[in-house]
Amino acid sequence: MTETAKAPTRALIIHPLPPGTDASRADARLEEATGLAIALGLEAAGAIIEPVRKLEAGTFFGKGKLETLHERMQELDVQAVIVDSALSPVQQRNLEKRWQVKVIDRTGLILEIFGERARTREGRLQVELARLTYERSRLVRTWTHLERQRGGRGFLAGPGETQIETDRRLLASKMAKLRRELEQVKRTRALHRTRRQAAPWPSIALVGYTNAGKSTLFNRLTAAGVLAKDMPFATLDPTVRGVRLPSGRRVLVSDTVGFITDLPTELIAAFRATLEEVREADILVHVRDLSDPDHEGRKADVESVLTALDCGPAHGQPLIEAWNKIDRLDAEARDDAVWAARMATSKSQVSVHPVSAVTGEGIPALLEAIDAALGRDDERISLQLDPGQAEIAAWLHEHGEVVSDRRDAKTGQIRIEARLAGPDAGRFRSKFAALLNDGADA
Repeated sequence: MTETAKAPTRALIIHPLPPGTDASRADARLEEATGLAIALGLEAAGAIIEPVRKLEAGTFFGKGKLETLHERMQELDVQAVIVDSALSPVQQRNLEKRWQVKVIDRTGLILEIFGERARTREGRLQVELARLTYERSRLVRTWTHLERQRGGRGFLAGPGETQIETDRRLLASKMAKLRRELEQVKRTRALHRTRRQAAPWPSIALVGYTNAGKSTLFNRLTAAGVLAKDMPFATLDPTVRGVRLPSGRRVLVSDTVGFITDLPTELIAAFRATLEEVREADILVHVRDLSDPDHEGRKADVESVLTALDCGPAHGQPLIEAWNKIDRLDAEARDDAVWAARMATSKSQVSVHPVSAVTGEGIPALLEAIDAALGRDDERISLQLDPGQAEIAAWLHEHGEVVSDRRDAKTGQIRIEARLAGPDAGRFRSKFAALLNDGADA
């Protein structure tokens, strides 16, 4: 007899609107929270926006609201409630006791999803550290075993040490171990980054809101075959691949974890080693989902996270916007997007390009924009080389963009014009200074 599949946990999703909250994004936030709950495998039995006139320190909601919501939970027969806001440990515990259901706040929900998505050792370490940081603050006296005291003879606990103190100490020890392991990961990643910089290839980081299509665009640019699904946080671990731009310049493109509104501080801290790929990038490509009705709000959320990481134009880091998923727009909306992109580019220092990572539309223009941004500090070099100096010409072909290359049929001399990135120009002079002084005209 085959075992029947376990029914998914039914959940009510609540997006509270405390005083002073921007109500214009409430629908988008509720839809996002519902998507996160479904991504975790929960069944969305109901989803509501709940205005809150006054935040209660102990229960978040007032007494009347607590009763009304409890009645709704009983009608829907739910086993869990998602509160799309940050709850204090006391509030979470009191709500669970009052409603007799599992209560998960926004931070807990995102941490659960990250825990399911992590695949590599680094990703699992980061998620585990973030989870322990979150749980440590929730070691309140919820269960009776936390009130018991250990005797003084054991080596794990001192005289009169309560179970909650023991648990906190064990958690602190485990977190310290995880931090040491992550520090080793950080050093290893830094070594890899140093080797890449010594190559050196410029680095491009794809950033954006979760589910904006970064991984699909990454696959389009690099043919890397990275997991790309229509779900939140499909990518947690950064992937780096080499790409050749239209000019022949080689660059490294990295796919990064998606951002989200109110990204938990525990996750920003734990994923700092991963997000250093963003901080170290020569250019950021902000991938935006143009089919999302709240794409302007998502843009503000991404910019907020970039600011928290000391990244972006405000910190001197060039940024290009890729307005993705234009294939989902009708003809009129697509024309409006193209016009808006041109206007945005002309009015600001940010280059904007409508693209479709699925069909490839707009990708050549995006690559040319990246090429142009990297080429602002390029140097143009004009040389006349003797036949015996072919090594110089070969180096220019490999490391730069050769604009023209003409050979004199009588003398065999080569007239070559090339464009080199600033660092490559310096290496070129250092490497061939002696040969150039012997006869080449720079």
